Amino acid sequence: MQEIFNSVDQLPIVARKLLDTFPEERFFAFFGKMGVGKTTLIKELCLQLGVEDNVCSPTFAIVNSYCRAEGDPVYHFDFYRLKNVDEAYDIGYEEYFYSGEYCFTEWTEKIEELLPEQYVRVDIEENNGIRTLIANLKND
Repeated sequence: MQEIFNSVDQLPIVARKLLDTFPEERFFAFFGKMGVGKTTLIKELCLQLGVEDNVCSPTFAIVNSYCRAEGDPVYHFDFYRLKNVDEAYDIGYEEYFYSGEYCFTEWTEKIEELLPEQYVRVDIEENNGIRTLIANLKND
């Protein structure tokens, strides 16, 4: 899947397309430079999934858990502040990653070796205000 967009107003369409392209997948690993819009897109994905909680970056908490309207959790990770992969073990990443619930990860490159066998890799690049999103199913 590839999407090109240049406005936050387009995010509902991009998020819906991402979820519809991978309807059975629950793990989405985001890659992209700081400020490219990973958190903003994850906020929209959560809205599309019926999350009623306030969605914000878990930079300091590392993981935020949000509640969907029907009660199912959505997990949002930001691994930016991790000093090493052992800190992911300390938060019990496996319980989240293998829960079968939606998981969205930012700064995934810091824990890439811990990713599940199958996940959606979402790369976002920005060039002069135009963002390109490329999403592929990975099955290592």
